[in-house]
Amino acid sequence: MQYSEAIQTIEKKLTQHSPQRLKIPEFAPAAVVIPFLDINSKAHILFTKRTETVEHHKGQVSFPGGAWEEQDASLQETALRETFEEVGIPQQMLNVIGQLDDFPTISNFLVTPFVAKMPYPYPTKISTDEVAEILEVPLELFLTDKHFRLEERDIGSKKYPIYYYHFGPSVIWGVTGYIINRFIELVFEYNPAPTSIYHDPGAVDFMKDRIRRGE
Repeated sequence: MQYSEAIQTIEKKLTQHSPQRLKIPEFAPAAVVIPFLDINSKAHILFTKRTETVEHHKGQVSFPGGAWEEQDASLQETALRETFEEVGIPQQMLNVIGQLDDFPTISNFLVTPFVAKMPYPYPTKISTDEVAEILEVPLELFLTDKHFRLEERDIGSKKYPIYYYHFGPSVIWGVTGYIINRFIELVFEYNPAPTSIYHDPGAVDFMKDRIRRGE
């Protein structure tokens, strides 16, 4: 998809979207950035591949971001600070254009995703303790079922859907797979899964099992 078309669609949809905020006191607040790049006029999304030495989600593909810290004035600031610390992209290069729904993880983080656009090329200084490599994934990969796989996994006594997106030798799944799936459905009205995560009974049960909604 053309970069300009993608950004216009994202800005329009997210302007109309009221992000769902959750209150889960026992979960640690965290935030990530979904950064969009213009590479040869095509929309790409920047991901990071985590090292095998990080505490959580070892070796997984993720969005840049991390846990909230006391010096952060907001979760958006958390997302931008962590992106700079992980991959060296200056905060002023990330133009945030919207916020998505909070998402609780099985590692007891409550993740708030922010969508941003950024220039290409961009400077990097990778934190080798946290990040193994940077991936620039075409948006079009998420707008087809060619690279998508759905599995069910036993978590406790129940089965839940797990989304996998294949990009060469890398696989985008777990929390990141859920977040990108929800984002693509919300903004581009496409979902390669047979049932929407918003209506999938497994996903609903998972949310009910793991969170308490704030009033």
